[in-house]
Amino acid sequence: MRAAMTWEQLDAHVEKTGLLAGDRVNGPTNAQARLRLFGGDEDAVRVTLYRDNHAWCPYCQKVWLWLEEKRVPYRIEKVTMFCYGEKEAWYKRKVPSGMLPALEIDGRLYTESDVILSELERAFGPLHKGMSDPAVVPLRRLERTLFSAWCQWLCSPNWFPGEEKRARQNFERVVSMVEEALSSTPGGFFLEEFSTADAVFTPYVERMNASLFYYKGYLLRDPEQNPNMARWFDAMETRETYRGTQSDFHTHSHDLPPQMGGCYENNEPEQQSCKSLVDCGPWADVPDVGFAEPSTAADEAVARTVKHRANIVRANPCEDDVADEALRCALTGLVNGELVTPPSGGDVALRYIRDRVNVPRDMSLHAARRMRTALEATAALAGSGEGPPIPTSHRRDQDPRAFQ
Repeated sequence: MRAAMTWEQLDAHVEKTGLLAGDRVNGPTNAQARLRLFGGDEDAVRVTLYRDNHAWCPYCQKVWLWLEEKRVPYRIEKVTMFCYGEKEAWYKRKVPSGMLPALEIDGRLYTESDVILSELERAFGPLHKGMSDPAVVPLRRLERTLFSAWCQWLCSPNWFPGEEKRARQNFERVVSMVEEALSSTPGGFFLEEFSTADAVFTPYVERMNASLFYYKGYLLRDPEQNPNMARWFDAMETRETYRGTQSDFHTHSHDLPPQMGGCYENNEPEQQSCKSLVDCGPWADVPDVGFAEPSTAADEAVARTVKHRANIVRANPCEDDVADEALRCALTGLVNGELVTPPSGGDVALRYIRDRVNVPRDMSLHAARRMRTALEATAALAGSGEGPPIPTSHRRDQDPRAFQ
């Protein structure tokens, strides 16, 4: 019988790959950094970004992406979103509302993402064209119109006859307006090149793509139905800055309900099939990414998991020794491709972890695909047991205090 690798063996493998030794400060955009310098001097940093621990907040992503695109050196302070746990007292003293994101420039504090972007433009110049540019203002209004149509479709129970159909038709009508706006430029972006307009659209369009697939069986990034939107997603994924902030369908679909006050399935066969694909795999078939998997994906999943193994085991609902061995079995499969049968109860332990891999907080999208696949394949050797379901009214099953 094959045995799981020991933590010492897994540590040696991670050290050999060198993936935990990457430059978080000056290297590619990543969710783990506490300081970004882009080759600059730390003493010259003027900006501090206060964003959520989970790298999920859409308004934080907008500011985060802007800073990365402009290569403005900044520090990062991470704060707990309310649905994940208690807001830190030090942050409530600084921002009594608890609102995220917040940003300091030269010691002066700003809140609300649009205000923050405007202040950043004043300090460091616009991202091609700025928030008040005549080319950007109507696009910002269009983004809010699209957001409203999405909320109406996703977050309404649609109990009355025809209500679901009307909500979908309204959303598709607004999408056609976005399609038209994108058709006016030769490239994939909203203007001649990547701009503030793309940074504004990114967070919620990414979440629309995920949630409508999961809850409605509708793919916003469909190249036949919405070719310009599909082209925009493709263009975005050419940017290392966006790939570093990008999440996956699973993370968004399960983090949105407590944020949005509920998300409603239409229970049609296509929707149920899409939901099953996101939850149970095969994750390589989920249409949440268009660029090829990097050769480091599996090793990244191993490295990120090994680093946090103690907290992952401690947070698991199963006994520590069961969760520990089961996790090593799954990681062994990622390292050498050999499936190792976990102990009794390991199926529950592994599926609990499978359901709580968070992108990009824990690892990149392709690494998460590999991780979920290994967890499920290993769990299946032990049985069909499932962990406690993902809550829909909060996400305090991912309280960051368990990982600090």
